[in-house]
Amino acid sequence: MSGRTRARRMQWRWWLWHGLRPGKRPEQPQRILISHHLLLGDTLMLAPLLAQLRARYPQAEIAMTMDPLIIPLFRHRPYGVLPLPYDPKKPDTVRALLDNQGWDLALVPGDNRYSWLALAMGARWIRAFEGDRPGYKSWPVHEQVRLPRNPVAWPDMNLMLMPDTPLPDVTWSADAWRVTPQSPPETPDSPYVVLHLGASSPTKFWPPACWQALAQRIEQHGMVPVLSCGPGERALIDALDAPAHWPRFPGNLMLDQLWHLVQRAQAIVCPDTGVLHLARLTGTPAVGLFGPGSASLYTDSTYFSTIPFRAIEKPIACRNQPYLFKRSLPWVSRCARSLESCPEVRCMDLIQPGEVWDVLSDMTKEKSP
Repeated sequence: MSGRTRARRMQWRWWLWHGLRPGKRPEQPQRILISHHLLLGDTLMLAPLLAQLRARYPQAEIAMTMDPLIIPLFRHRPYGVLPLPYDPKKPDTVRALLDNQGWDLALVPGDNRYSWLALAMGARWIRAFEGDRPGYKSWPVHEQVRLPRNPVAWPDMNLMLMPDTPLPDVTWSADAWRVTPQSPPETPDSPYVVLHLGASSPTKFWPPACWQALAQRIEQHGMVPVLSCGPGERALIDALDAPAHWPRFPGNLMLDQLWHLVQRAQAIVCPDTGVLHLARLTGTPAVGLFGPGSASLYTDSTYFSTIPFRAIEKPIACRNQPYLFKRSLPWVSRCARSLESCPEVRCMDLIQPGEVWDVLSDMTKEKSP
């Protein structure tokens, strides 16, 4: 029996027990759960929701499930939020969650299947976005929230899950996000720019020649290009810098170490992936390269308005899939095609190193004293 199956069976009796009770909408919730298993970037983009919940309910206990690998970024409990390790394939993490019963309010961003986890944990009122498919994923949801019909950044979209309005304005603060690596990586003494080559999909990779041209421009202007990637992506770095001329971190950093590296950089250039959104929470100026992804989902967030960020995205006809977490939104333009069905990845090839350098140069000038 797989770990996922065992984890589901552990929840059955709780589903039956709590499912027989009528839901009760809380007037002033004292225990609030955010139930999800999102990837790194989408998890970090919940920061505005955490900030708003704390501003609205200053005395409440607020907890959020997340992949155990992300826990180090929440060790200091930003906004007083308790991180709860959760891996649906690891029964031990599910058992620990089921021991933590009794929540007045549960919010489910993204995939509504995690409303079942909220139900098993004893959530009395569950709010989630409408339209997830298949429909059984939303059966435990007491209140479904309509998705916006006009463009809204994903970080701000999740504020719609809040049960009350109006919302207080909360923006990013470095004091809220303290990450202390247990073993900080060694960083260059000279000003440096992080070039993170990795991404969640090969269709988001920028050509090695483009990275190389950008790294050379950075070096010519007195800064050090620092190359990084995720585990198993070392070949991306070798393809543009086989002699190891520049400092490199080939997938050998934990997330808290990567935070340390990015936070001390002059800027970071990165495809549309989790590290880009990690960079925004460090306050470091960031340039995002958007190919198959939708830049509009991650720009113009009120919470991040004080952090320098530029998205570079080229118009292309095949970025034409209007889906977000399996829900259709007419204003969303994305592409979820695989590398097999789209081997050329023209959306990334259209982004030119010179254009990226121009944007990066402006951002680093603004940061320089």
